[in-house]
Amino acid sequence: MLSLRKSPYYAGDTYVYQASARIMRAREIFLITTMNDIEKAEAGYTAKDIELLSELEGVRKRPGMYIGNTNLSGLHHLVWEIVDNAVDEAVNGYGKKIDLTMYKDGSIEVEDEGRGLPVDMHASGVPAAQLIFTTLHSGGKFNSRVYSTSAGLHGVGATVTNALSEWLQVTIYRQGKIYKISFKDGGMLDVPFHVDGDCPMSWHGTTVRFKPDPKIFPNTKFSYDTIAQRLEEKSYLLTGVKFTLKDQISGQSQEFYCQNGLREYCEKLVNGKNKLGDIIDFSDKVNGIQIEVAMCWCLSDYGENILSYANDVRTADGGTHEQGFKTGLTKTINDFALANELIKGNQSIDGVDLREGLTAIISVKIPEDKLQYEGQTKGKLGSPDALPAVSNLVSTRFNYYLNEHNAFAVDLIKKVEASRQAREAARKAREQARSSKKKGPEMILSDKLAPAQSKDYSQNELFIVEGDSAGGSAKSGRDRLHQAILPLRGKPLNTDSVSMDRIIDNVELATIIQTIGAGVGSEFNVDASHYGKIIIMTDADTDGAHIQTLLLTFFYNYMKPLIDRGMVYLALAPLYLVYKKSDPKKGIYCWTDSDREAAKAKLGQGCLVKRYKGLGEMNPDQLEATTMKKATRRLLRVTIEDPVNVEKKISVLMGKDSSIRWDWIKENVTFNDEDAFLEEVKGEAR
Repeated sequence: MLSLRKSPYYAGDTYVYQASARIMRAREIFLITTMNDIEKAEAGYTAKDIELLSELEGVRKRPGMYIGNTNLSGLHHLVWEIVDNAVDEAVNGYGKKIDLTMYKDGSIEVEDEGRGLPVDMHASGVPAAQLIFTTLHSGGKFNSRVYSTSAGLHGVGATVTNALSEWLQVTIYRQGKIYKISFKDGGMLDVPFHVDGDCPMSWHGTTVRFKPDPKIFPNTKFSYDTIAQRLEEKSYLLTGVKFTLKDQISGQSQEFYCQNGLREYCEKLVNGKNKLGDIIDFSDKVNGIQIEVAMCWCLSDYGENILSYANDVRTADGGTHEQGFKTGLTKTINDFALANELIKGNQSIDGVDLREGLTAIISVKIPEDKLQYEGQTKGKLGSPDALPAVSNLVSTRFNYYLNEHNAFAVDLIKKVEASRQAREAARKAREQARSSKKKGPEMILSDKLAPAQSKDYSQNELFIVEGDSAGGSAKSGRDRLHQAILPLRGKPLNTDSVSMDRIIDNVELATIIQTIGAGVGSEFNVDASHYGKIIIMTDADTDGAHIQTLLLTFFYNYMKPLIDRGMVYLALAPLYLVYKKSDPKKGIYCWTDSDREAAKAKLGQGCLVKRYKGLGEMNPDQLEATTMKKATRRLLRVTIEDPVNVEKKISVLMGKDSSIRWDWIKENVTFNDEDAFLEEVKGEAR
């Protein structure tokens, strides 16, 4: 034990004892205070604070757990859950027609020709149809005798749709009878299950009609185009099943029917592109898993476009089937190239180079006992059996195809080698730019970047701003800790069908690549991004819209994981300022025409309206308040809900064939000589 009298801190017994007493007293006070706080906290947290929610209440309390969010994506997820149930019937051989109808009251109806939901009483004492729509983890998807394969896994889809609806009605046609049951106010029983009449014995199927609850969804209006695109996608996956869509509001109607499956799907994706060889497609059953693949390489494409599905549900985040496809593809091309002495024994073909320019679709149908998704939204397949099954099938069939088409195989390996060389050249160019002591054009433009001070990259935001004028205002109005400003000089390069070396040589794009700091193309690593948000901020005019489109095309082709992660945004600058000349500081910013009219009504007579044509017209404080400040700004997150539609739009609007683009413009664009707002102002002046 250390002697106090030998301690260098000794200052006499009295001092030591007093100090010790103070320390002990401080500890005592701390412990007493802490225990009092704990006792108070414990007293305030009792069994009365435990909230027990019913299953339906739980869904309404936390809808994001089940449908991802409550915006338009979540709204349409309600439809997909019911459509997937109808699809499961068709996949298992019951019915070849699925009809959707959008009604004027905002409701939507899904009708199938399946067996019809069970109409008998469940062992729990509740009608089976009622149980399916009111109880989580109920349904026939857990029983492989009922469904050999299905999109459902957790048995929550129909229940979730019911829980998040203002009302829902179910009609069942089965064994010559019509059965009905209806719910309201988030799944509360409205009309009990009952027989509602007779029907021909040949009638069979289920009809579900529901209206989303406005208490849950800010916008309850379904998008015809979004639903049409999803049904078109489903038709490629379900050969021989006809989908129909009718909109009673607009009068639009369409039918979707496909006989050639994934091959036809792939043909649509690569239509009009410079293809290397023909579309390769094959299918088979491996270890109980039905696998279909269609793929094609395009010479003018420099990214990869792989779409995967599990039990006819789009797996946007990939999974074991995608991993198996990539593994089998890379192994096969390496084995073939070595066997035919197209590469040396110490060389190998990298998968990223092989997949450059590849469009591929993978669809697997997995039995219920082997099916594993990650999350209720089924974005990623986790079934381990899918990896070796897909890998083995791809290896076998692709190897056979290469041996039967030697000319194609040689051309493909040449393309792969060209991709490797371009990737190496781009890497060297980036390294040289980083290490160069002399400032070339890229480095000079980089000096315009006003960087964020924080090293917490996930919280940082990069504003890519149109023009130096707006860039100057943005720099003055930004949050210097987390917001960086990069002004653009002119319009970026159109990167559709552009090689990597041209992108690296382009000053604007090279600066963006350098600023984001995560690489580009096959070497892009989203986790290395210096910014958690990339925000495109342009003028509200045609030039601004064009710049947005060019930048989005670049991100889609060469930094797509940014979009997949939801890291790309469009800043919404206000279109109008409504104010009174006597007190301009109390003006109201407006983003839409309806906002403008509401502001005019609020301020009353004598108010003035200023139309903003460009960001540069705003002072730094105005730009900060309306477009940059997190509490008051408006951002649009860029997402890919329908890959077919995105690929088609980019090919048409940004591709080299101007005749296709001109046809689209004539069909979809209405030309006006003047801004409608200017006409309105002239009318008011008169």
